[in-house]
Amino acid sequence: MTYQPDSNAIADYLSDNPHFFEEHSELLAKVKLTSPLAGRTVSLQERQMEVLRDKIKALELRLMELMRIGQENDDITQKFQLWTRSLLLARNDVDLPHALINGLQTIFAVPHVTLRIWGVSEEFSHTWFAADVSADARIFCNGLTAPFCGQNNDFEAASWFDEGASVQSLAMLPLRTGAEQEAFGLLVLGSPEAGRFTPDMGTDFLTKIADTAGAALTCLLV
Repeated sequence: MTYQPDSNAIADYLSDNPHFFEEHSELLAKVKLTSPLAGRTVSLQERQMEVLRDKIKALELRLMELMRIGQENDDITQKFQLWTRSLLLARNDVDLPHALINGLQTIFAVPHVTLRIWGVSEEFSHTWFAADVSADARIFCNGLTAPFCGQNNDFEAASWFDEGASVQSLAMLPLRTGAEQEAFGLLVLGSPEAGRFTPDMGTDFLTKIADTAGAALTCLLV
């Protein structure tokens, strides 16, 4: 009876003896394998080349993806810098909310942006951004530990946009003076596209916008 060695034992032997094919180089041309790509029989050397080409292609695709992500991050960083600069250039406190909103609309191409602030100083009590906000909306805002992104399910904040604005999805960013502080306002971003703001999207960058906006707008508080 012919002895059939265990394939795992052969694999272990070749793994433990990497010089085997150097000592028996003629086997590289003799051993034939079926190529899953070409559907034909190829030598071990050719099959190794196919495997290497596949690995190189996968690495190239991964590199292209990393370069794309890097470029997107660079673009976002540049836009964030421009937006922050616009806040610093605001001539006075009452102009700040306008600069903040206009910057988000023009620099980040967000179709609809608005905000509400409660607890403002008396001199700002009659401004548009200090308009009445219901107790329920304030409780909802204060309960947000991160920006809310999702469909517009008739949220009160959606009614703060200009009349006639088509808002299918929105992002609601609580404004605070610090991470542990109660919210003093809500920044709202809206889009006519249902897929612009979704529950599964990352909110790290929106959190940075909320933190920066919150720090800038504290000058309007009592």
